Amino acid sequence: MSVRLIVRMFSELCITVGALIVLFVVYVLFWTGVKAADATEGQIDTLRDRWAQGTVSAPVPHTSPTAAPPAPEAYRDGKPFAMLYIPRFGKGWEWPVLENTEVRTLQKGLGHYAGTARLGARGNFAVAGHRRTYGDPFKDFPKLRPGDALVLTDGATWFTYRIDKKPYRTVPSDIGVIDPVPRKSGFDGPGRYLTLTTCDPEWGSSHRLIAWAHLDATQPVTDGKPAAFHS
Repeated sequence: MSVRLIVRMFSELCITVGALIVLFVVYVLFWTGVKAADATEGQIDTLRDRWAQGTVSAPVPHTSPTAAPPAPEAYRDGKPFAMLYIPRFGKGWEWPVLENTEVRTLQKGLGHYAGTARLGARGNFAVAGHRRTYGDPFKDFPKLRPGDALVLTDGATWFTYRIDKKPYRTVPSDIGVIDPVPRKSGFDGPGRYLTLTTCDPEWGSSHRLIAWAHLDATQPVTDGKPAAFHS
């Protein structure tokens, strides 16, 4: 085999590999975003249609002073049940929250850790989201600061949580960050908490970034948007 032929084959191989790399980058940077935009809009439309029809899951009224109130309807696996807004990330930032943190779920929006508290309830309402790819929902995660508002709605109530400290970096095995009382956050007793988690570094997954918040206020959606949208 001549040197010229070897050089030609090597050049063609480099071109092929380069083309594959370019296609992969386009897929990661562009196509996953397109897929996420379509999927996310679909989840948002589903929520808004449900709320417009008055089918928000809420406790059934009861009149007996001795009977325990009925349990709220369970979140449906893989289905949206709330919207999250983070003013720090911009006026147009809005993402649906779905039940569970499976790969296919996080391709449609944010995922609620099954087994953690319900929205607004006592305990720790924990949510995961992609840092990059599939819409880059938590791209600006490191910008979160103490006092920032995290505003959610289930269609009937607005829930405003407030960030307590700058994002905390840890390893994926540190599951204590979503405990009912996440003590590494500085919380030392039962309360109504919220935890956000995402990957770190920005294009990797060797670590996790965590943000903790506490429930600051609630109000009916009929009262309009909370002031936290402007804080």
